Amino acid sequence: MSGRRYGPIFRTSLVGRPLIVSTDPDLNYFIFQQEGQLFQSWYPDTFTEIFGRQNVGSLHGFMYKYLKNMVLHLFGPESLKKMIPEVEAVATRRLKQWSSHNPVELKDKTASMIFDLTAKKLISYDSESSSENLRDNFVAFIQGLISFPLNVPGTAYNKCLQGRKKAMRMLKNMLQERRANPRKQRIDFFDFVLEELEKDGTLLTEEIALDLMFVLLFASFETTSLAITAAIKFLLNNPHVLEELTAEHEGILKRREISDSGLTWGEYKSMTFTFQFINETVRLANIVPGIFRKALKDIQFKGYTIPSGWAVMVCPPAVHLNPEKYVDPLAFNPWRWEKSELNGASKHFMAFGGGMRFCVGTDFTKVQMAVFLHCLVTKYRFKAIKGGNIVRTPGLQFPDGFHVQIMEK
Repeated sequence: MSGRRYGPIFRTSLVGRPLIVSTDPDLNYFIFQQEGQLFQSWYPDTFTEIFGRQNVGSLHGFMYKYLKNMVLHLFGPESLKKMIPEVEAVATRRLKQWSSHNPVELKDKTASMIFDLTAKKLISYDSESSSENLRDNFVAFIQGLISFPLNVPGTAYNKCLQGRKKAMRMLKNMLQERRANPRKQRIDFFDFVLEELEKDGTLLTEEIALDLMFVLLFASFETTSLAITAAIKFLLNNPHVLEELTAEHEGILKRREISDSGLTWGEYKSMTFTFQFINETVRLANIVPGIFRKALKDIQFKGYTIPSGWAVMVCPPAVHLNPEKYVDPLAFNPWRWEKSELNGASKHFMAFGGGMRFCVGTDFTKVQMAVFLHCLVTKYRFKAIKGGNIVRTPGLQFPDGFHVQIMEK
């Protein structure tokens, strides 16, 4: 409503700080393209407190590029090619379990699946053999993430900080254990981090490394589980989409010489409709409602002045639900992505950010979603039992309580 009253670019305040809210595609694109020149990443002090002073979102320039290149070792194409069989094995095993324990609360179950997979790739963490549950600390952290910053025992914010503190203590203990007993072969991301820490003149500190691990674990499992939950809800609401998606994946099985051989990288790359479906899911789900930047100098744009030091919030939902770009924007229509670029960001699509801070885990998310959908639609039927109400504004939200029954075909 504010956009209608004040226009696509307007001024407000956030926790007492002046803030520009941008729903303008041109300004949003300009902000992302001018990263490090006219704007830099910024988040409120409460976020910095929660995610750590040395978290990747608060670092700039060379240090940010250095960390981004480190993460690309984990999420780059060569690593993802090797991950496909592992992701398929995990999805197959979990779906089998869920089908025998019906109904399942989908958001919680997918979050557990993705957390275990990501934690294994990052730090070789196994929830079944660990004496302490790392994910429980992240759940406490997430529940207080968007809360009033009152650090008093019993408040959501206090539980959030305690969850982070416990998770960081576990990660620090793991890191120190590894440093005391280094492995000869590099198996996970922790091994790569340890190599970097031991190099002469390294830029990496233990504090930065631990904050990086924390952010990677949080970002990968929370956002991807929300996206998968949204995807299943859209499939249940749109049978013609489910039919098309199923046909694409059954076609992959039919073209195989050996029917039960695992998914290949070539098969994954051939999933054209699946990628259209994923784009449409994240466009409507709007999992990240705001992306923050700070002006480094006075900036003139379309007759507006953005003063130096002011914060700017880029608003993806306003872009993704813009009727001038998307015909019938609230309709779920994967076919709207036909003949469109399905990778990267644009003025009208920023579900994974944009510019030099375009999310490095985007391809990892797509691999997990596509492989999970492949296992689901080729082997199972499913129906909603309760919950999962859609809230239309500011985007679409899928609250906890979305229960689904999964049955073998």
